[in-house]
Amino acid sequence: MLERHFRSFKAIDRIKALWLGPQIECYAQWLDEQHTSNATIRQHVRALAHFNDFVLARGVTQLQELPDHVDAFVERWKAEHGGWCKSAQDVAAVVAQSRVPVERMLCVALPGYTRPGNKPAMPFSVSAPGFFTFLVSEKGLRQATLNHYFFTLRPFEAYLARANIALAELTPACITEFLNERAKTLHKSGMLSSACALRAFLRYLHREGIVATDLVRSVPRGRVYRQASLPRAIRWEDVERLLASIDQRSDLGKRDYAILVLLASYGLRAREIAALCLDDFDWKHAQISIPMRKGGHSTRYPLSATAGEAVIGYLQVRRTDVAHRQVFLTARSPYAPMQHSAVSSMVGGRMRSADIHVTRAGSHTLRHACVQHLVEADVPFKIIGDYVGHRAPASTLVYGKVAVHKLRELVIADAEDVL
Repeated sequence: MLERHFRSFKAIDRIKALWLGPQIECYAQWLDEQHTSNATIRQHVRALAHFNDFVLARGVTQLQELPDHVDAFVERWKAEHGGWCKSAQDVAAVVAQSRVPVERMLCVALPGYTRPGNKPAMPFSVSAPGFFTFLVSEKGLRQATLNHYFFTLRPFEAYLARANIALAELTPACITEFLNERAKTLHKSGMLSSACALRAFLRYLHREGIVATDLVRSVPRGRVYRQASLPRAIRWEDVERLLASIDQRSDLGKRDYAILVLLASYGLRAREIAALCLDDFDWKHAQISIPMRKGGHSTRYPLSATAGEAVIGYLQVRRTDVAHRQVFLTARSPYAPMQHSAVSSMVGGRMRSADIHVTRAGSHTLRHACVQHLVEADVPFKIIGDYVGHRAPASTLVYGKVAVHKLRELVIADAEDVL
């Protein structure tokens, strides 16, 4: 296996002769199965060779002892290779060069080993361990909804830790101070979601006897008016400029261009893009299916020539040696389906690169732009709502506030007589 990635037979023999040689070779084979590039495999193997020398110098003789020496090796690596670092991002890159290969190799070599810190622990997993089980088993919440609770309770746990306050010592003043702190960074809708999650958590604490007093009423019920804000859309000229800025000569450019065309053409959500499968495209009848929308229904669209050509351009370079049926994959190995967060992040980055400025740039910006473009084309609101998958007509009517051409016609025509 190593012969596929190293030209020097002396280097191959030296790696195989190491104490961790068999484990390194198995790990290199695993990386190769994940379609990892040769450069990355060579870098990982070299780091593991240094780790082999490091643990031997510390007297390690059993594989089970290796996890106890990972942190010390990372510190040594950072001290030796981090002299050029000028920012925290540089330091993180140097640390990853040593920690990632070692921890991944241990996952392959040691049964039952998992990378520590690879998945953040649930908030209050020690002081209130049954809360998230309660949310799933009793309230029946989905993972997407649980993420809102993570988003609220992680800062709340950090706040209590900084203030050295236990759950049993909670008071209304503590809760008010935390909410005031969160209000400095969150939007009104974010505060409303945070307050809702916090009330559910406090209600559970009181039910389980962790908190003696019911503190739910100490969390204010905020109010967000449905028509109080404007959609964060961009002009259709900016959408066209965004699409024109993508370099479609690269595989990454073909993928991102196809995603942007689908978002702008059909007003899809990031989750719907991430869930698209190869079977959702009916090329014979030129149609595309969106099976699981937010409202629980499905939609079938005619596949436009522009969107179809963009998707075909990406499928021609998309990897075929992966088992996943999702259309859009990550650009680096191990190749896996893109998550909705990666889709939105990609769109935001592309907008910034194209010098398009908008509040909270992301995939939903193109959804708003699609709806606004339909409104300006005088498409009825009911048809627009059905087209983009709105559950309620009020979700579409908010775009009436940005239909400037309609307001202009009203003013020019009979508005003066009415007033």
